[in-house]
Amino acid sequence: MPLDAFEALRTVPLFREVPPAELRAIAQLVRERQFPKGSLILSEGDPGDALYFIVYGQVKVTVVAEDGREVILSVLGDGAFFGEMALLDDEPRSAHVISMEDTTLLQLRRDDFRTRLQEAPGLAIALLRELSRRLRPADSTIASLMLLDVNGRIARLLLELAREDSPDGGRITRRLTHASIGQMVGASRETVSRAMRSLVLRNVIAVSRREISLLDLGALRLAAGQQA
Repeated sequence: MPLDAFEALRTVPLFREVPPAELRAIAQLVRERQFPKGSLILSEGDPGDALYFIVYGQVKVTVVAEDGREVILSVLGDGAFFGEMALLDDEPRSAHVISMEDTTLLQLRRDDFRTRLQEAPGLAIALLRELSRRLRPADSTIASLMLLDVNGRIARLLLELAREDSPDGGRITRRLTHASIGQMVGASRETVSRAMRSLVLRNVIAVSRREISLLDLGALRLAAGQQA
């Protein structure tokens, strides 16, 4: 069954306040792209010629440290978008984007994207709001890497991901391995496994195949150095 681009774009938070007529115009411009698990979607340094919206699947945004370690900047799932920075500043891509599972994307080319921004001020405002929302966690991440121990960084990450994934901030629905969490907080997989096991034993979190439930937000906030 062909993908309905209009219905898919309606799930993207960026377009939440965009009028239907404008959204239909954007839906006419996008192209469906599919990537198997493990595919390199974008490479750091590539020209920024398109914006991508995730319809189904999950991707990781990564950079490679000087010592060769992969550092995960973010993990994005259904309804998220990426590639917007290079479209706005004409600079090369600043990170790699790799599919973590079979992923379906909608691609919007740069020239079409800029034309829509000029013709739809509301879309430009929504984009600025979303970029600001993304910058706040980035500032928090930098601070946590400097000030918190591993347990605190893991707690901060769990709280942040839950805020993004669920209205009540109590569930993480994106699929995360201990290795990927380690790459996001600057710790080894073994260290993350020990910390997560401790959180489960203390009934601070519960882990299933589908999600991570945050059972004791107060304990996590305390560990993350936040107001409980």
